Amino acid sequence: MSNSALYPPITPYASGMLETTGVHRLYWETSGNPEGIPVLFVHGGPGSGTSPGQRQFFDPARYRIILFDQRGSGRSTPHGELTDNTTPHLIADMEALRTELGIDTWLVFGGSWGSTLALAYAQTHPGRCRGLVLRGIFLCRKSEIDWFLDGIRALFPEAQRQLAEFIPPTERHDLLTAYHRRLVDPDPAVHQPAATHWATFEASCSTLLPNPDLVSAFGSDKTALSLSRIEAHYFMNNIFLPDNSLLDNVDRIRNIPAVIVQGRYDAVCPIVSADELTRAWPEARYVIVPDAGHSAFEPGIARELVAATDAFAQTGLFT
Repeated sequence: MSNSALYPPITPYASGMLETTGVHRLYWETSGNPEGIPVLFVHGGPGSGTSPGQRQFFDPARYRIILFDQRGSGRSTPHGELTDNTTPHLIADMEALRTELGIDTWLVFGGSWGSTLALAYAQTHPGRCRGLVLRGIFLCRKSEIDWFLDGIRALFPEAQRQLAEFIPPTERHDLLTAYHRRLVDPDPAVHQPAATHWATFEASCSTLLPNPDLVSAFGSDKTALSLSRIEAHYFMNNIFLPDNSLLDNVDRIRNIPAVIVQGRYDAVCPIVSADELTRAWPEARYVIVPDAGHSAFEPGIARELVAATDAFAQTGLFT
């Protein structure tokens, strides 16, 4: 994906699989400068997995760039697996990876669901976070999930109609339950069409202007299945955290340097959540991109994210 704000493409210098006590094995990779500032990229979804372009938000001369695929996602195995796949498990995985790589503290960078998990990790292990770069804030409350599956039709009626009309009329009053039932079905003839509808719907709503490449990437069978199945699993279980816990526990991270980058016209994670977070956390630097939707690769969002990581590399703060 071409974006003039990003650093040039790079390849990892190391990669591996992190073992867990259960069935999951997690793919990780490091690129950039082995002696640089450690930064953990926390991908979205949950379930989307990482991609090579995500290395490009960081100056490879100044950062040790760590990407990992969360449970059931990307190159982690088993693909799409829901057993022991909860927010506390993912937080523990991040700590295990930090220990495995011999890192004391790191910058944590996450957007969309990645912002959710980054916040939850930082609130659990504030002493391990040098800073936070958050984008497209998602606090994963019921109001946000309801908007994503239903209210979004106010802006994307065609995409939401395709999502809804895949489900029989008698079940459309509760799209989350209807999709979840199909997505966890072991029969590919049942789960794969549901996954494709869910994932292409999400991609269709993720950019200010249409992006066929993003829709195609999300719609591939492997990505569509992990993204939709794991998202529905987390949404059905209220992300395995107490209601409103991310706002309620802002005091735990108040002193961590942080920047929040939010697209004004983000339809997937509407700006109201970022607004509420920054009102509770005025110490964080808040940047609204006036001509952007949800994706990290929107030109204005990418520019602000790179500016944030550059500033942190220079000063340890977000200026």
